[in-house]
Amino acid sequence: MSTAVPRHILPVIVLSQFAGTSLWFAVNAVMPDLQRDWGLPAEALGTLTSAVQLGFVAGTLAFALLMLADRFPPGRVFLACAVLGALCNAGMLLADGRLGVLLALRFAIGFLLAGVYPVGMKIAASWYRERLGAVMGVLIGALVLGTALPHGLRALAGDGSGLSFTVGGLAPWQLVVLAVSALAIAGGLATAMLVPPHPQAMHAARITPRALGLIWSDRRVRASVFGYFGHMWELYSFIVLVPLILATRLAGRSVSAGAFWAIGAGFAGCVVGGLLVRRLGSARVAQLQLATSGACCLAAPLMLVAPLPLFIAWMLLWGATVSGDSPQFSTLTAQNAPPSVVGSVLTFTNCIGFAISVVSIEVFVRAAQTWPLAVVLPALGIGPALGLWMLAPLLRR
Repeated sequence: MSTAVPRHILPVIVLSQFAGTSLWFAVNAVMPDLQRDWGLPAEALGTLTSAVQLGFVAGTLAFALLMLADRFPPGRVFLACAVLGALCNAGMLLADGRLGVLLALRFAIGFLLAGVYPVGMKIAASWYRERLGAVMGVLIGALVLGTALPHGLRALAGDGSGLSFTVGGLAPWQLVVLAVSALAIAGGLATAMLVPPHPQAMHAARITPRALGLIWSDRRVRASVFGYFGHMWELYSFIVLVPLILATRLAGRSVSAGAFWAIGAGFAGCVVGGLLVRRLGSARVAQLQLATSGACCLAAPLMLVAPLPLFIAWMLLWGATVSGDSPQFSTLTAQNAPPSVVGSVLTFTNCIGFAISVVSIEVFVRAAQTWPLAVVLPALGIGPALGLWMLAPLLRR
């Protein structure tokens, strides 16, 4: 027997996912302020971002191996991780420029996000088994929008160099950090209080190492997983570099506002991609979006000096397509993996993908400090090119 889904379930999960994942790139949005007020080195941008990614990898493995979202109500796990992540984020105000403390806090936030993003997806999957493809697009779109939110808050609060507001003597960037923390706590409370466990929810199977071999040996699983790896080479480096790219043409609050819209465009990419799946299929949608974002990488030398309207359109298109294929790769892997090990395959795939993003972030942030962006950005296209090559078997009849 199927259970009717209350209408409020999906909006609450989406808004909670949006709120909780705003912790992910909170430090990136205020990095110029930290470099100005605390004298952080330029390379701290990549190092602090990599700490979150590594924390997420560790957290994903720990949560999966311990099966925490099965042993305890998923909504309570979501709440605990959102609250603890918010406290770690707010604790950044006490770091006083000590990079080691910041790194520890960011790693902890990444670890706790493994109890927000994947657990939120698990809750949604329990309620929306029949419409999971479309729901996945909206949920990952909410993740993307949450990633962009701190940049939007910084644009509203001011950049510290012009007109801005303060509350209780706090600087604008400090208000941004606290606002993100408050929002994450609100998202955790909403899920815990308004989204009950599904009465027929199934427990996940235990993680098995043999899924690692399946990732390579199964032709169709290999195609979707390695396509995802190519996507991850580009995605998070793009998110980190967006403010640097926009700073070549904009200044002050406009950089933060532009970063919000460029990264947030991924929400539209995820939702529209989900709507196109019925007509084109997940593999074709992933191919189109990956090819478009790869083309945006290669077009960087021309677009960086293009007229401003064309430059802005390029950034929005890149932001929409670099994230828009994420739900499709998850869907393809879930469809192609044997049901008995699908959870293990997805867990290991996510961990490897985020480890690839750490390498990519370190490479491209350091490269951007040495060479012009017109030279650096086309190399992001290596990931989409390899991803398209590996994805090809899923596109053949």
